[in-house]
Amino acid sequence: MPWIACELHSHTFHSDGKQTLIELANGAKALGFECIALTDHNTMTGLNDKHVVEQETGISIISGMEWTTFYGHMVTIGLPNFVDWRLAGPNNIHKGIAEVHSSGGIVGMAHPFRIGSPICTGCYWEFNIEDWNAIDYIEVWSGTFPSIKTDNERAYRLWTDKLNEGYKIAATSGRDWHAQEHTDEPVSVTYLDIDDGEETLTQRAVRALSEGKVSVTLGPLVSFSLRSEAAVYGIGDCIPVHDQSHSYKAHISIDYHVRKGLWNFPKPQYTLILIGNSGVLSEQIVIEDQPNIVIEIPGDELLWIRAELRAIVRGVRTLVAFTNAIYADR
Repeated sequence: MPWIACELHSHTFHSDGKQTLIELANGAKALGFECIALTDHNTMTGLNDKHVVEQETGISIISGMEWTTFYGHMVTIGLPNFVDWRLAGPNNIHKGIAEVHSSGGIVGMAHPFRIGSPICTGCYWEFNIEDWNAIDYIEVWSGTFPSIKTDNERAYRLWTDKLNEGYKIAATSGRDWHAQEHTDEPVSVTYLDIDDGEETLTQRAVRALSEGKVSVTLGPLVSFSLRSEAAVYGIGDCIPVHDQSHSYKAHISIDYHVRKGLWNFPKPQYTLILIGNSGVLSEQIVIEDQPNIVIEIPGDELLWIRAELRAIVRGVRTLVAFTNAIYADR
């Protein structure tokens, strides 16, 4: 199953963007993306030229829409048709989420801690979530060089808190891309582990996102698996009770060659961290001639585990990549 480089939050002039769909697709192609989700505010009309743009650029386009309200922005992805956002209020968002799910789509919290009104109307999430099982993913990184922004740090902590509470929620990045403007800041990429089924890419991308088969990076692509005596579990998988062990071998793979030439960290020394519900399980220095690492970790009381990669970027040691979780049933 290939990892596909995706941008999951973008806009055209059909809402408040300053670009056409083909300009967006060409810009994404130049940055090494293989697919984009068009998520214009409260409209799907920008997708009218989807098939023409896909044929001309080779970029796959996932259908989407950003529900933009006074109480928060919610990204919907995978909908074949428009689902009306206008009745969404602070205490009835679950009705809208149910309609999106019944129509074959998924929902994500967009930039939930970005400064709200009057700077950005509704950007700060104020919807009341009664059941976190209804949320498919959280956009924990928003914008360029997202790992150093305090609102993204809060979103990342929210995701971690919900994992600790036992929820299986995915985490993604999204540039919130509005215009073809040059930036020399690091650009994040959401990689989806998309299967080779006969369904459309949109359907397979929705499935990958909903199953948490996601890895996010500013540079190298990190993936990992947990191996017991009986089976191998990858990102997004859930270890059943009958196969839970006192220890696992974590096999971590770091691909330093993805999007070659599109990122550059001046000090290629990384810190690889395995972290779970009980805290840090392993921490070690890795360098670029170590693409594969095997670490034995304890399995007792394991609820979830993910891999993180840190490095120095622009003089700051920061998170540069993270995987979504592998879970254990309890």
